[in-house]
Amino acid sequence: MENEGFRQRAGGAAAPARSRVAVVDEASAGQRIDNFLLRELKGVPRSHVYRLLRGGEVRVNSRRVAATARLAAGDRVRIPPVRVARPSAARTRPPRDPGLPIVFEDAALLVVDKPAGVAVHGGSGVSFGVIERLRHARPQAAFLELVHRLDRETSGLLLVAKKRSALTALHAALRAGRVDKRYLVLVKGSWRRGARDVVLPLRRHLSAAGERRVSVEPGGQASRTRFAPVRVWDRFTLLAAELDTGRTHQIRVQLAHLGFPVVGDDKYGDFELNRALARQGLRRMFLHAAELAFDHPATGQPVSFEAPLPEELRRFLAQLEAGHGAPL
Repeated sequence: MENEGFRQRAGGAAAPARSRVAVVDEASAGQRIDNFLLRELKGVPRSHVYRLLRGGEVRVNSRRVAATARLAAGDRVRIPPVRVARPSAARTRPPRDPGLPIVFEDAALLVVDKPAGVAVHGGSGVSFGVIERLRHARPQAAFLELVHRLDRETSGLLLVAKKRSALTALHAALRAGRVDKRYLVLVKGSWRRGARDVVLPLRRHLSAAGERRVSVEPGGQASRTRFAPVRVWDRFTLLAAELDTGRTHQIRVQLAHLGFPVVGDDKYGDFELNRALARQGLRRMFLHAAELAFDHPATGQPVSFEAPLPEELRRFLAQLEAGHGAPL
């Protein structure tokens, strides 16, 4: 169906057009309406999409729906006309080559080794994230959806589903704790307590500047991580972190609360230390999604994947081993 949600006028302005109706196909069955709209209204800010939903301008089978409503095959979605500005030429489309290392791919799954500094999806000032790059590089793909997320500055393994059935199965496995996720994280401080399960309540909120933040507060969502030391120095510790829950910024907030902030963390870390380490060559957060293990959603067979530490992180660990990585 032609997208009649908006048309561009010469000179950059957008002319409003009539509303349109999109019929949900089998590939989109089970998807949340907000995610469906974000795909249908490419280039429209996420905040505006949610305003359309809250205002009742989007209708499913002639009824108002919440952003979390799930779609079924054959549903008729009324999409109102939307006015957007013409994007600059540099931001019109992501590169044809997404530049993302593919660790594994079959008919159901993609496993990507995401670099640090790359968002998993567009929005919040980011033009194109991992999922937009993959969709643009694979225009023939009928379905590509993120299974889970990584923070922009976190590197490592990221799961992308190529089928709705795979996405549904993996989400169920995540909720049931049947997906093993292991991170490597470098923290400030000498961890002398051995392996430890950390359980803390986390609450999300917005800062005065509108930035998403997380804090440890009574009544927050339960979070559980098992931390185990891999290598301990006088001023730093390399930890393995195994997630039992997947809360926003979980590892970072838990460790900061314990007094072991993640090295290079620009939200919850030691900012003075981060500046000193940047002068030594470490200019990113030291948090890496190193291992994933789960039962394949199509075959039921156990699969596991590993992503080695990026060169910048390996180089800094070598400095620590040589005694040159602790600033005065």
